[in-house]
Amino acid sequence: VQLQASGGGLVQAGGSLRLSCAASGRTFSSYAMGWFRQAPGKEREFVAVIHWSGRGTYYADSAKGRFTISRDNVQNTVYLQMNSLKPEDTAVYYCAASAYYGGRRPLEYDYWGQGTQVTVSS
Repeated sequence: VQLQASGGGLVQAGGSLRLSCAASGRTFSSYAMGWFRQAPGKEREFVAVIHWSGRGTYYADSAKGRFTISRDNVQNTVYLQMNSLKPEDTAVYYCAASAYYGGRRPLEYDYWGQGTQVTVSS
């Protein structure tokens, strides 16, 4: 599976962004898909994950109530809708694919996109 993330940019605090991750390959629907982020000088951290069916999701505490992960298995795309953005959300955001649902550690993911920069100004 090859992943291509997009949709990042510069936004003011309180604003919204929608990230997309397009996947190639016919097996997209058999992978759980996750979003991670990495701020400068910090470790890559889990943001959200969605079951291959789309019927299960899990969020980091920092994302609950503000971010929504979704997927379209026809378009082979996973999304991360981010609302009420805060300066501390500034990071490079990565999408990743895992054969198992629920992983919150980077090593549990098999395939990674290249990352898209999100910058939230105060």
